[in-house]
Amino acid sequence: MPNKVKEAWKAGKAVVNGWLAIPNAFSAEMYSQCGWDSVTVDMQHGVQDYLSCVACFQGIAASGSGATPMVRVPWNEPGIVGKVLDAGAYGVICPMVNTPQEAANLVQYAKYPPAGTRSNGPIRAGAYGSAGGYQATANDEILVIPMIETKQAIENIEAILDVPGIDGIYIGPSDLSFSYGLTPKLDVEDPFILDIYEKLLKETSKRGIAAGLHNGTPEYANRMIKMGFKLVTIANEVGLMVAASKNAVKVARG
Repeated sequence: MPNKVKEAWKAGKAVVNGWLAIPNAFSAEMYSQCGWDSVTVDMQHGVQDYLSCVACFQGIAASGSGATPMVRVPWNEPGIVGKVLDAGAYGVICPMVNTPQEAANLVQYAKYPPAGTRSNGPIRAGAYGSAGGYQATANDEILVIPMIETKQAIENIEAILDVPGIDGIYIGPSDLSFSYGLTPKLDVEDPFILDIYEKLLKETSKRGIAAGLHNGTPEYANRMIKMGFKLVTIANEVGLMVAASKNAVKVARG
């Protein structure tokens, strides 16, 4: 089936991405009905494991929302990249990609031969493949998205972006700030980091690659779309639930 995020990027549109930390199909199903263009299962810093990732994918599909299922894997290694793709991920966001070799490795893990070394066995994804077969279209439809979140990655950014098979990048603001000796946070206002954002937008735009960013608030996410980002995430479902709950209690108590 066509990757709706990829289609939106080709049309020059930005997508609003949900983020799942809770390992539960029901919450994933309900959350996916809220209008997200894509929903990402967080296996790095969420409390998700592989089985809960599959359950969340089932919840996303059951919602009927059409949200594109993606995953942030815990690390850049072939075992987990292959398994989340076999489970039905349409995009893989991978943390701490700092060199062109690490970016090339990620592409290899995510692509079938001859473009990569992914092993064949799409246990769940294959059931939802196109008429021509999942394997015939997977390399074109799967999004490979390294995270850019360190000083080393910024220093290597042009070489990373020149790696064939990279569809987008995803900025982790907290780790990026941390690596430059600044306070880790999401909605950054530091001019130094904002200048880095501008550089990344310029370099990705030159190559037709999308830039994504994790945000703390919808207001900041909207501002980043206007700045040029093509994928914005707003906190995660836990953060949004807690914020809404605190506000509800506050209003109830007057």
